[in-house]
Amino acid sequence: MRTTEGVFECGDLALQRGGTLKGARIVYKTYGTLSPKRDNVIVYPTSYSAHHTDIEWLIAVEHCLDPSRYFIIIPNMFTNGLSSSPSNTQGDFPEVTTYDNVTQQRRLLAELFGVDRVKMVYGWSMGAQQAYHWAALFGEAVERIVINCGSAKTAPHNFVFLEGVRTAVQNARTPQEGLRAMGRIYAGWALSQTFYRREMWRGLGFSSLEDFLVRSWEANFLRRDARDLMAQLWTWQNGDISANDLFRGDLAMALAAIKAKVLLMPSATDLYFQTDDNRLELPHLRHGRLVEIPSVWGHRAGNPTGNPEDAAFLDRQVEALLNE
Repeated sequence: MRTTEGVFECGDLALQRGGTLKGARIVYKTYGTLSPKRDNVIVYPTSYSAHHTDIEWLIAVEHCLDPSRYFIIIPNMFTNGLSSSPSNTQGDFPEVTTYDNVTQQRRLLAELFGVDRVKMVYGWSMGAQQAYHWAALFGEAVERIVINCGSAKTAPHNFVFLEGVRTAVQNARTPQEGLRAMGRIYAGWALSQTFYRREMWRGLGFSSLEDFLVRSWEANFLRRDARDLMAQLWTWQNGDISANDLFRGDLAMALAAIKAKVLLMPSATDLYFQTDDNRLELPHLRHGRLVEIPSVWGHRAGNPTGNPEDAAFLDRQVEALLNE
């Protein structure tokens, strides 16, 4: 598989909410070969706390993001620790929206690769919020989007869940204590009650529940800088495809403006990006289809690295969308 890695220099970026992100940079990686007509492009944005290395497992000939057929690009989100983030930027870091992210991602495609139309934007969680923004903001430039465990606007209960995470991190005595607390809070939200009742963590190689919490959840967040996670959490809490001059806060208008084919793929047991959020969005979409992942893996059903059954379900649905 052919891959390339690089950095797109955005320059001094005037932000949607005011302020400037000086010397803004997007770290990206591409997979596969761009076709002569530039018509095989899939954008695969990162999710909360993720680097491209955390989500690239889905890019494989045996999965729906097949690099032998498509040119796939993962642009790392601002604030994820690779692209411009509090941990690698001097001074106070400004508030960056999803709108800011996707407008620069589109610049990246146009200026580096000469691409003005994409076959699909595939996103899980915060990546799904970016996919929704791509479709709402860029019209016919986006043919398809996959909204995998995500929503067009962060729901109130989702916002409250994140407030609990934020408070734990900010009130901790040390950044490390905050990140460990964050991992334990997250563990209770990202996986379902049934997952824990059945002790399914044993199938992932953990000897006890405590072992799972420490080596999986605490360790996952301890890899990151707390400042980056808090900045990215703000972006998540303020996710809304209608919060711009184009739609002026009218979510129904923003959804109705989407010309792309939309696959809404929530998890049946997701505790914070709930299926009901997508059910409310569906009637406003011109070309929308909702298929629920029948899983007990909660939010993690949408990123099933250790879960072949859910991965196969995801592959089938996305391949069907790509063949439409």
